[in-house]
Amino acid sequence: MKTSTLLRSSLRAVVLTIFLPLCGHAGDDPRPNILFILADDLGWGDPSCYGNKQFKTPALDRLASEGALFTQYYQGASVCSPSRCTLMTGRWPAELRLHGHLDTAERNTERDMAQCLDPQVATLPRLLHSAGYFTAHIGKWHLGRPLPAGAGLSDYGFEETRWLDAEGDLAGEDVNLWTIKHRPHASRVLVDAVLDVLQHAKEMPARPFYCQLWLNDPHAPLAPSVEQMHPFHGYEPDGITTPFAVYAATVTEMDRQIGRLLAKLDELGFSRNTIVIFSSDNGPEDIEIINATWSGIGSAGPLRGRKRSIYDGGIRVPLLVRWPGVLPAGQVNARAVISGADWLPTLCALAGVSMPDATQATQRGENVAAALKGDLSFRRTRPLFWEWRFQIVNHPWNHSPILAIRDGGWKLLLNPDHSRIELYDMDADPGEQDNLASQHPDLVARLSAQALAWQKTLPPGVIEPGAGKCDYPWPKAAATGRLTP
Repeated sequence: MKTSTLLRSSLRAVVLTIFLPLCGHAGDDPRPNILFILADDLGWGDPSCYGNKQFKTPALDRLASEGALFTQYYQGASVCSPSRCTLMTGRWPAELRLHGHLDTAERNTERDMAQCLDPQVATLPRLLHSAGYFTAHIGKWHLGRPLPAGAGLSDYGFEETRWLDAEGDLAGEDVNLWTIKHRPHASRVLVDAVLDVLQHAKEMPARPFYCQLWLNDPHAPLAPSVEQMHPFHGYEPDGITTPFAVYAATVTEMDRQIGRLLAKLDELGFSRNTIVIFSSDNGPEDIEIINATWSGIGSAGPLRGRKRSIYDGGIRVPLLVRWPGVLPAGQVNARAVISGADWLPTLCALAGVSMPDATQATQRGENVAAALKGDLSFRRTRPLFWEWRFQIVNHPWNHSPILAIRDGGWKLLLNPDHSRIELYDMDADPGEQDNLASQHPDLVARLSAQALAWQKTLPPGVIEPGAGKCDYPWPKAAATGRLTP
């Protein structure tokens, strides 16, 4: 966004700040505040409200008990940069040439990837800001840095930013949250920044806020303090620090800091009119990745696959939403299939923001406000698509094909050359164990045609040798049914 455009939006926001209190709102905008908290590499099965019995996450449990827990929430990709692209734009990341994590300029070019999220593309924060919302980004970015050194993220619609650059520095502070020295405090530093933003928002009562907190934890490398690991010493034989203790300490510390944030919402009187959303950017890291010895034990619960895989363990993640007085407390929604692509149209609708026709034409998600208001009968109408062009460093069981489509209760995965075709009934088989492709040829034909037609719309690019391949170490005869070692 050009600076002049953002200035016009800011002037409009100032006008709203001055005149809305005179228009019968008693200084309070009736539109909801929005706080979106995103963990990094947290698995579906890691929060205790999702069934983890090894450690507790009381702050996340509080969100679940005071709001709703969704069991079928999908991100737009199985790694960070493309999944964040979908959250920002409501579009499938491959359409914008974000196929994997953004790396060096040379590496991005080798993989036929963009160098950053195109700042000209419509984004959720820009649309909200244009409608008078105070918008803030805190934490990890990992969508490229097209701006001059020291600049903020105003091109994407943020009015206030405290973000991590390529070296992990929090703008304005001499803090590197990626180093071993600072990792025990990563979540605390970022939550402290959000607390400052909330205090600032409190001083603007006529303006609702949209704040996204993108945490580092529990992304590798992990290095919790001795004190943070102390509750888990009972799991360590002879005083040895185990991967479990490191991971559990990191996740529970992140949860503790989220608890501080929820307490601040209460203290400032924001809780009642704030939609709090919590999720993760993708599934848990794999222990075979060289820097992930400690973080690679995160849990995907009953789901097959991990980070980088487009089996559900790589793309299906926790989703907790709290909206007091609107969304019934303690609800578990196991039916609604929701995507990261849905946030832009949904939150714009809830904020009363009209999308330009050009933006509506590019949207891949849909308005799921009914589900966020507790309607358990909600069913999505649009399919979800994924493409993964690279090899997967993981156990062969998690090596997914290149393409996937989820439509209703069915999920189809395939390679474009039809060397692999897998069909799963996700309601009956969320672990993607029983390939039903041979039993439903008509369904396979329809879904594969949709997936292949979608792939043809994507910008051309390199597909890494070995992508979509899976050389199982057990008999090939098992490859069309339930695969058993």
